[in-house]
Amino acid sequence: TLRADQIRTFAHIARKYDKGYGHWTTRQNIQFNWVALKDIPDVLDELAGVEMHAIQTSGNCIRNTTSDQFAGATAEEIADPRPWCEIIRQWSTFHPEFSFLPRKFKIAMAIPPYNDVDVFAHCLGFIAIVEDGKLLGFNVSVGGGMGMTHGNEKTFPRLAEVIAFCTPDQAVAVAEKIVTIQRDHGNREDRANARFKYTVERLGKDWIRE
Repeated sequence: TLRADQIRTFAHIARKYDKGYGHWTTRQNIQFNWVALKDIPDVLDELAGVEMHAIQTSGNCIRNTTSDQFAGATAEEIADPRPWCEIIRQWSTFHPEFSFLPRKFKIAMAIPPYNDVDVFAHCLGFIAIVEDGKLLGFNVSVGGGMGMTHGNEKTFPRLAEVIAFCTPDQAVAVAEKIVTIQRDHGNREDRANARFKYTVERLGKDWIRE
């Protein structure tokens, strides 16, 4: 959800500091890949001027929590995932325990029947269970990720697996436990095998569940 002045700021940053364009990502962010290091403070200041930031958009940390791109605006929507995404974002932002994970960690939330966010391609997913218009809780999925090749780094795609159910008031505690497992047991020696999907593959979903 962007205001007009925020989009105009993106355009201004692209023209003044980058190559005239930005790259919209599947994480519902925009990337400016050619900003000079000396200009970064000015870019961050420009973003802050319209209530935006670049916190945890890169690095080995918890990235922004994503959901359906039409969340809150779809007539058929049976629940709005945005409040829960925001709760998880507030919990994870600047979290001192998770500022240096083995690799980036991605969280998604889906409200059936929609899954435009592709929740099963994320490290951690929350899939809402709604009955008679009431949110009962979430099925928790772990270990998803895409597969690609960067130089000598070859990864394989993996669909996340549902391992548990949690009530709404347990969601943050479950997220904290799952990310703690990755922090403590993820591969810190080999970047190509450091994503959470490899941790789940190695330890097994039953171990993760327990």
